[in-house]
Amino acid sequence: MKMLKQVQQMQDRMGKVQQELETETVEASAGGGAVRVVATGTQKVVSVTIDPAAAAEPEMLQDMVVAAVNEAMDKSKQLAASKMQAVASGLGLPPGLL
Repeated sequence: MKMLKQVQQMQDRMGKVQQELETETVEASAGGGAVRVVATGTQKVVSVTIDPAAAAEPEMLQDMVVAAVNEAMDKSKQLAASKMQAVASGLGLPPGLL
């Protein structure tokens, strides 16, 4: 019974964390800030801002956009992992289980 109760608590907490992650954002940039990307904690890109001067070199701009998006996704995944780890540690589960 105790184990079932812990599982239910973990599910409730994970649901709350998922909701939080949908509203929390991370930001990444490339090219000294010429390209900025904002993403949610659920790995959804919500905005891309490009300095108009960066558009002069399309190939470089493409590389900067890819770099900024990849960095934003990495930060988003790290945010989600740390939040989920907090849920697991709060229930006494071993690290890395989630």
